[in-house]
Amino acid sequence: MAIRGILLDKDGTIIDYWRTWVPINHEAALYAARGSQELADELLRLGGHDPVTDRVTPGTALAAGDFLDIARAFARHPEVAPAERLVADIERIFCAGGARHSTLIAGARDTIVELKRRGFRLGIATNDSVGGLEASLAPHDILHFFDFTVGCDSGFGSKPDPRMVLGFCAHVHVEPAEVAVVGDAIHDLALGRAAAVRLNVGVLSGTSAREDFEDLADLILESINDLPGRPELT
Repeated sequence: MAIRGILLDKDGTIIDYWRTWVPINHEAALYAARGSQELADELLRLGGHDPVTDRVTPGTALAAGDFLDIARAFARHPEVAPAERLVADIERIFCAGGARHSTLIAGARDTIVELKRRGFRLGIATNDSVGGLEASLAPHDILHFFDFTVGCDSGFGSKPDPRMVLGFCAHVHVEPAEVAVVGDAIHDLALGRAAAVRLNVGVLSGTSAREDFEDLADLILESINDLPGRPELT
């Protein structure tokens, strides 16, 4: 079967993770730390973000988790409120920050336009909320290119729950064997594997390195800008 649908991750795949989310991670940690910078740095480390280098460990809560994952990571510290009390405000911070800081990966908009022109059905699957998804992408005028968008609160679970892929397939009338899943994190490729998609594509534009993908990816690219030239999509 030929590939007819492409389901893209958002952060690190379409949106530049480093320019967009690094300052928001700091803001969320400082909120959970009630203004203590020393405690905020400890919380960033618990979430997988080194506050000194601003590097983020692949697969950690701040790299690929949903808001509850982030709240739970912070709440592991004994001086922090329980996750259930943090999660709503963490989501608010990320939504507002996404609208303020959101930066597309260079060339991503042109790539999405080209994939749409070629007739692919396009979707976004993210562990961000629907509100966060819309807040971070609306400034770039690209949401209308997508046939289907799903967040962690859309009723399809969070990555790597295969229902995200199956919901996309049902909406655009394709089979998993006609779908490519594209993302920058192991959660994305675990999602594709769980749904038995045709092509699992890891991109190196986010938090993961090539070696992180080797057990899960069918194809590893520098960014989504390499997709239009790939023979697997023709």
